[in-house]
Amino acid sequence: MKPILIKRIYEEASETDGYRILVDRIWPRGISKERAGLDEWIKTIAPSTELRKWFDHKEERFNEFAKRYKKELQVEQEELGRIRKIAQKRHVTLVYAAKNIHFNQAVVLRAILMETD
Repeated sequence: MKPILIKRIYEEASETDGYRILVDRIWPRGISKERAGLDEWIKTIAPSTELRKWFDHKEERFNEFAKRYKKELQVEQEELGRIRKIAQKRHVTLVYAAKNIHFNQAVVLRAILMETD
């Protein structure tokens, strides 16, 4: 599998991003569809609204957020498998809007996608 990258949507898209997937449930503020340069937007693999609001991007809640998010993703195995298949052929970049580059759902999702059975 090729590396799966993560990138803020507010950074310029580039050729090296490969297949760009927005992994937020809500469209990012101030970004046009053209500027986003996405291949797809998968809302179903984003954290639930309840979980996102509970987490509130508080670093001290990140470990618990990651556990709860992994649990939510258990019902999305087919979608996760599809993304892994794309990553076998080309680079995949998970695109997110959160300000914190270390504590966000894309970090957790990337780790899950990179796990090998």
